[in-house]
Amino acid sequence: MSNLHIRLARPDDVAAIFGMIKELAVFEKLEHLVVANEAMLHEALFCEKPVSEALVGEADGEVVTYALFFHNFSTFLCKKGLYLEDLYVKQDRRGHGYGKQMLIALAQLAVERHCGRFEWSVLDWNSNAINFYESMGADVLPDWRVCRVTGDALTKLARS
Repeated sequence: MSNLHIRLARPDDVAAIFGMIKELAVFEKLEHLVVANEAMLHEALFCEKPVSEALVGEADGEVVTYALFFHNFSTFLCKKGLYLEDLYVKQDRRGHGYGKQMLIALAQLAVERHCGRFEWSVLDWNSNAINFYESMGADVLPDWRVCRVTGDALTKLARS
């Protein structure tokens, strides 16, 4: 495939990852929702009890892709799962198989960690991503919808 080197993220990768998070937000037309900053990302990934982990892919000495993930839990399987929050490849680096390599690395990690599932969400308008994920063996679940409570609605729910 290519010369992509995949590894766990290090603290000195935070700026590159955060830059790609902003690129992803623009691509998804959701940049208005980004309130995070590099310090917050550093804390999430590298504090005493990290809430997330990340893989990065380097090509030609540059971080060109990242995958941010965390563990969830399935009561039906009674096993932890690996949930992929973001997978992004820089636009000028697409078409080299980097996304496929990152998904394979994540699947290998899920198997090594004895996860019962490897899951993620995809926007319904992103047909290229849907086709890609299906080609990798993923099932896009038609009967499930994401429910989210955030911001003022979360505060209101907590106070009710």
